[in-house]
Amino acid sequence: MVNAKPDQAIFAGRMKELAYLNKYFWRYKWRFGLGVLFVTISNIIGVYPPQVIRAAFDIIKDNIAYYQMLEGTDLQARFYGFFSWALLMFGATVLVLALTRGFFMFLMRQTLIVMSRFIEYDLKNEVYAHYQKLSTAFYKRNQTGDLMNRATEDVSRVRMYLGPAILYTINLVVLFVMVIGTMISVNAKLTLYVLLPLPILSISIYYVSTIINKKSEAIQRQLSQITSVAQESYSGIRVLKSYVQEKPMLAFFEKEALDYRGKTLSLARVQALFFPLMMLLVGTSTILTIYIGGLEVMRGTISPGNIAEFIIYVNMLTWPVTSIGWVASIVQRASASQKRINEFLEVEADIVNRAKEDFELEGDIEFKNIDFVYPDTGVHALKGINLSIKRGEKVAVIGKTGCGKTTLAELLLRAYDPTSGEIFVDGEKLDSINLNDFREQTAYVPQDVFLFSETVENNIAFGRDEADKEKIRAAAKAASIHNEISDLPMGYNTIVGERGVTLSGGQKQRISIARALIKKPKLLVLDDCLSAVDANTEKQILTHFRNELADKTAIIITHRIFSLIKFDKIVVLEKGAIAEMGTHDELIDKKGIYFDFYQLQEQEHADEIVG
Repeated sequence: MVNAKPDQAIFAGRMKELAYLNKYFWRYKWRFGLGVLFVTISNIIGVYPPQVIRAAFDIIKDNIAYYQMLEGTDLQARFYGFFSWALLMFGATVLVLALTRGFFMFLMRQTLIVMSRFIEYDLKNEVYAHYQKLSTAFYKRNQTGDLMNRATEDVSRVRMYLGPAILYTINLVVLFVMVIGTMISVNAKLTLYVLLPLPILSISIYYVSTIINKKSEAIQRQLSQITSVAQESYSGIRVLKSYVQEKPMLAFFEKEALDYRGKTLSLARVQALFFPLMMLLVGTSTILTIYIGGLEVMRGTISPGNIAEFIIYVNMLTWPVTSIGWVASIVQRASASQKRINEFLEVEADIVNRAKEDFELEGDIEFKNIDFVYPDTGVHALKGINLSIKRGEKVAVIGKTGCGKTTLAELLLRAYDPTSGEIFVDGEKLDSINLNDFREQTAYVPQDVFLFSETVENNIAFGRDEADKEKIRAAAKAASIHNEISDLPMGYNTIVGERGVTLSGGQKQRISIARALIKKPKLLVLDDCLSAVDANTEKQILTHFRNELADKTAIIITHRIFSLIKFDKIVVLEKGAIAEMGTHDELIDKKGIYFDFYQLQEQEHADEIVG
């Protein structure tokens, strides 16, 4: 009794996590209701075959003496024919009942198990859709392998609760009511003895299942670790190879895999107890049925056919009783998995699109007293930023690494909201306009270029919902990548590999630029996206920018000073604050940070020419 309340609390906690799934049961209520109906019908039908077999046994017992008495007479052959026909009818009846029950079992699986597959599909989509709503900070805090496991392995374990666990629970309840009620009506004493080992079986399997669950949890965590290690190795394969770290990484992976193997073998040893234990206790029930039943037959309280009937009932109850422990284990595992899923589903998106009204971007941008501290690291990235950009202006943001250039771009695109201050777009607060509309009219080329494992054509077309081949090629030409794409083995249909692994850094940057240009954006943000491009190609791209973006607002974040674009404003960031701001000529005249930066770049350029 001491442990009753803690056990109840644990059970309530598990069911609280799984209560999240109730909305799906309501969504598929007709399938669920029909499934319960089909389970009930199949079990009602399942009660009758043992009774038919009992009747057949009793007929044999009662008539075998008459058959022997007629030996040597013509009546014996006629009696045998009648007797055989009666037994054949009994067999046919059992076969028809079995086929009918099988049909309804098929229907119950087509309702309850298929329902679980539908819910699994819906839950995976819900998790994936929620992931997409979460901010950049969320992905910096969590490992990709763990995110993937929650959307796949954990959802699959929850499905086992939604399908098999619920199916077997309903089946157990209905079968118990039907079968035990029938057994008691025949002989209550025999029923008591026959069922005696079954609770022991269920409790034993429950404890075995609890051990299995704990070991399965450890295996699941280790599997997440292995997935993360493998994913990072494959993503960083070029770094791994360039540093000749194949053997150390293999040793590290092997260590994690050995840990996983040890946990799975430990689980296998526990699972090996399952079937021997089950067979022992089922055998005990069968022996008790024969022994106690034999004594009852001798007393005349039951017939020999009842013994056969009870043996069949015992076998019918064996799996449902066994499944109590198995179902409890499934519920435990599903609850643990649903808790992991709920942890992420309950994460509120930092960036919420509150506006539903359509928004047409003009291009006026204003940063007003912007301060930003990264929520996870506490790094004070931007301090007191005040910057006004008019429609159609070209603004360069330059500065040393870590001065806050990329953070400025991420705030403008609402990857984060500022810690303090406001950003205005066309006179409206950025957090009050329709974010989807704003981003659709904005193109961003990040510093860390990402390409999908798709064709070059599809990677460029990703920037626009409707993009024909002509527009794709025009964007590629504008990004000075068309000729190099044409030289690829399959041209625009060449698969670039994961993250564009088959391409050079400069090629990836230019394909990413083409992806941005095909959108025909009203606001273009380029974050140091020409760092891997040679001087001649850079000149071609910037010439196009100067012509194509004549009336568009453009923010170019860079380490270098581009002389081919006449910037309306150059912003120099230092330690998260604006150190200088003005036109090229104004900043040169100041002979400050920009002047030193410009002279250093000119000297490096001269050294390259001499070299």
